[in-house]
Amino acid sequence: MIIVGLTGGIGSGKTTVAKEFKTLGIPVYIADDEAKKLMCKSKIIKRKLIQLFGENAYINDALNKSFIADKIFNDTTLLEKMNAIIHPRVAKHFNKWALKQTTPYVIKEVAILFENGGNKFCDYVITVTALKELRIKRLLKRDETTKEKIESIIKNQWSDEDKIKRSHFVINNVKITDIKYQVLNIHNKLLKNIQ
Repeated sequence: MIIVGLTGGIGSGKTTVAKEFKTLGIPVYIADDEAKKLMCKSKIIKRKLIQLFGENAYINDALNKSFIADKIFNDTTLLEKMNAIIHPRVAKHFNKWALKQTTPYVIKEVAILFENGGNKFCDYVITVTALKELRIKRLLKRDETTKEKIESIIKNQWSDEDKIKRSHFVINNVKITDIKYQVLNIHNKLLKNIQ
């Protein structure tokens, strides 16, 4: 199975790009969504997160996202420890999922693909880029957050330049019509390379 990593900074438009691949019949694994599900379902992850953050990590058996977000906001050590708990289990879950797919390739969408070394397990990598100001504007509109929190997340992610250097394909997210064309172009190249 050919694995194509899809990454990009927060607010760059990875979800929009992922939807375009889905319309072409390509299965897409959204690592963040699966991680959130595992944080609620896995007893092992739950136990380890409570050990790391304390009893307030969960309220009524549900992940206390705002509490955890506040804890890791300016503490990269806590963030790394949390990632060390979650990422190996998400990777295992992805591998099981990928084995069930029958398409020439699958997309694995991961916000911090390079940061966590996940790119080493991908045959190809696509990076989605967008202007920082546009990303911040989108996120302020989409999420209940602040500019300060967004900038903190951006600071903890690799720069577009670093990601682009290590990517096979780049999608510049400016207009939706451009994205459709860019995705189709990459899809055709991937199919050609895989044959």
